[in-house]
Amino acid sequence: MSAESTPTVLQTDRAWPDDSIERQVIEAAGLALVSGPPDASPTETVERLVAERQPAAIMTCWAPVSAAAIAASPALRLVARMGVGLDNIAVDAATERGVLVTNVPDYCVEEVSDHAVGLVLAWTRGLVRTDREVRAGRWDPGAARLRRLATLTCGVIGYGRIGRVSARKLADLGARVIASDPFAPADTRGVPVVPLDELLRSSDAVIVHAPLTPATRHLIGSRELSLMPAGALLVNVSRGALVDTAALIEALRDGRLGGAGLDVLETEPAVPRELLEHPGVVITPHIGFSSDVAVEQLRRSTAEEVVRVLSGQPPLHLCNQPAATAAKGARP
Repeated sequence: MSAESTPTVLQTDRAWPDDSIERQVIEAAGLALVSGPPDASPTETVERLVAERQPAAIMTCWAPVSAAAIAASPALRLVARMGVGLDNIAVDAATERGVLVTNVPDYCVEEVSDHAVGLVLAWTRGLVRTDREVRAGRWDPGAARLRRLATLTCGVIGYGRIGRVSARKLADLGARVIASDPFAPADTRGVPVVPLDELLRSSDAVIVHAPLTPATRHLIGSRELSLMPAGALLVNVSRGALVDTAALIEALRDGRLGGAGLDVLETEPAVPRELLEHPGVVITPHIGFSSDVAVEQLRRSTAEEVVRVLSGQPPLHLCNQPAATAAKGARP
């Protein structure tokens, strides 16, 4: 096969040190891998890379894949998200152009649910707050204001794969668990599914597992936070824009919320000073998905999906239904 006829796969960015796993899978299939900068580039840079490289497939972690990027390569047949959410991909534009969009929906279920439960436990046991106090020279066990998880109600917003596992783990620790999801499965595994307002009013800790869509942006705002019991905890391990940051800061400042556990932020990687300075806030740098096992699974699964599609096979995890898919044809 000549260099001119070898389909190119563009990896826009990555959240790990190298592209060795992806390269091994892609090149073993006779495809060419081109890696962009490790950090997520701005929209214009990705568009330029696509125009220059004319890829048949794009693998993207967090970099934006715009409608213009999708249109820039007539050879493009697949945009593969190296993750779960699709909010950085112009899915509608891909669908209109007959380009498949895929993701890896099952690679980090245990990790994200562990992270969510860990943030709840850090709050009930005061782990981060008291560690900070000890490091500052204060040893005052009498000042601890801790809670027993088994006496609390935990509300899970978004009852998909990860939400269901978080619910199970919290229930195993003795908590009462309720959920809210307009698309909840028929089998809720014994967890009551209630309207969002009821969940917010009833929950000592609220965990956000919902996807980010135009309809769910700022799903949790001033009104929603005002419904939560005084001193409650809000955990977000999904997407930062699901929570109105200004409203969250106000609720923490006013004392209506007792704390927040945040693995994602609207403004990431920038962190508002008010969140950094609040003693009841724990922030991690968007690592809920990460573990040695999960990251390797993600990288290998995405690369294998690319090979599958470019060799003419159907994808395992298709996220759209482009009418013109058949016109793209299989790789000879």
